[in-house]
Amino acid sequence: MSQPLDARAAELLKLLVERYIHDGQPVGSRTLSRMVSLGLSSATIRNVMADLDELGFVASPHTSAGRIPTTRGYRYFVDALLAPEPLSGEERDLIAEELLPGDRSQADLVQAASTLLSEMSRMAGVVTVPRRNLAVLRRIEFLPLSGNRVLTILVVNQHEVQNRIINTERPYGADELERYANLLNEHFAGRDLVDLRQALMQEAADAQAHVNLLLREAAAMAEQALRPQSPSTGDYVFAGRPNLMGFQELADVQRLRNLFEAIDTKRDLLNLFDQCLNADRVQLFIGDESGYRVLDECSVVTAPYYVDGKVAGTLGVIGPTRMAYHRIIPIVRETARLLSAGLKGEG
Repeated sequence: MSQPLDARAAELLKLLVERYIHDGQPVGSRTLSRMVSLGLSSATIRNVMADLDELGFVASPHTSAGRIPTTRGYRYFVDALLAPEPLSGEERDLIAEELLPGDRSQADLVQAASTLLSEMSRMAGVVTVPRRNLAVLRRIEFLPLSGNRVLTILVVNQHEVQNRIINTERPYGADELERYANLLNEHFAGRDLVDLRQALMQEAADAQAHVNLLLREAAAMAEQALRPQSPSTGDYVFAGRPNLMGFQELADVQRLRNLFEAIDTKRDLLNLFDQCLNADRVQLFIGDESGYRVLDECSVVTAPYYVDGKVAGTLGVIGPTRMAYHRIIPIVRETARLLSAGLKGEG
C-alpha cells in the first residue's frame, strides 16, 4: 500500500471514490465541497485534489473537469479506508438456503454458488470446480474395449463418476480386469486420489521386486488412470454474462468481445483463480493488477473454499472497477464459507 495520506486527503479520496461508485460520473471539487465534513474551502479542496492527481490516486478524463479514481486510488481506498458492510440476516439466510441442503450434489452446489454470486452482486459470479486431487476413491472398475484399450470407471466422493480410457500393452479379458478391480478396491478404496496415485506407483515397484504380477499390473493400470489430466480440463461455472453488458465502463463492443472470449476459453481466468488457491482470505485484483489486459477495466474479488479442511477451489465476482466493494467483499466471503459447509455435508 502507498504511504498513508493525511486525514484531509484521505477523507476527500474516500468521498470521491464512494460518489463515483454510486453515480459513475467524474466528481468535481464543487460536489466534494457539499459533501465534505472537514469544513474545507473549495480552493483547499481543489489543491488537495491536485495533489491526489499528482500522486496518481485520481485522474481527470478528457471530457470532464471532474476526477475519477485510478487503480492506485481504488487500492488505497480498499486497503485503508473501506469498512465492509455486514450482510443482513436475510442475505445470509438466502445463501444458506441455497448451499446447505444435504442432498445436493457437488455440481449442483457449485452451480448454485455461481448463480448466487451473480444475483447478489448484479455482476458475474465464477466458481472453479473442486480440484480432482481432492477426490476420494470409493470404487474402481475396468471394462475391456476394442484393441488395447480399457475403460476405467472411478466412483469418487459420494456421487461423482469419472470415466477414463487408458491404452494398455495388450488386450485384457473381462475376468482379468475384474480381479484387478477387486484387488484395488479391497486395498485402496477411501484414499485421496493424489495420495493413492503415489501409493500405487510404490506398490507397482514393490510388486515388481516380489514378482507379484497381479498386483503389479493392477497398480500400474490404476496409476495410469489417475494421472493428472491436461490443464485444459480445468473448469469453472460462470453466471451473469448479461449483467456485465449493463455497465457503461464495459460497454465498448470490442472490450466486451475480448472479455467474453476470455471467459469462454477459460485459460486466463483459471490461471488467475488458481493464484488464489493458497490464500486464506478474500483476494482483490483491481484493473491491471490481475496481469491480464482483458481485465484492465475490471475488478475481481475472490476467496477460496474448502472440502474436508483442504482448499478445493476458488469463487468470486467479476465486475467493473467501479463496484461496491463494501458489499461485494462480504458476499464473496460468506458464499465461500457456506459453500465449504455445504460441500462438507454433501451426500
